[in-house]
Amino acid sequence: MGLKEVIFNLKKMEKNISKVRAHDAIVGMTYLISVAGSMFVNSSLIYLAIGVGFLQIISPFTKFCPVYFILNKMMPDTEPIQNGK
Repeated sequence: MGLKEVIFNLKKMEKNISKVRAHDAIVGMTYLISVAGSMFVNSSLIYLAIGVGFLQIISPFTKFCPVYFILNKMMPDTEPIQNGK
């Protein structure tokens, strides 16, 4: 494996890591918004956190995540993650 291939693979890994970080940020903000919203706005917003949690639990079995679906479309130059395959 040459130096160019190593550099290319490192850049590719960086893009995938930023996709994972974006996923974690989106899911984390969704949890925070739903919990804060259920405390201060309407208690029914807690169902948003329950829905996100449910999707995270079934995601390894179904190989589908709505957040990764959107991020895969927005970042086409990276490897698809959790795209149902």
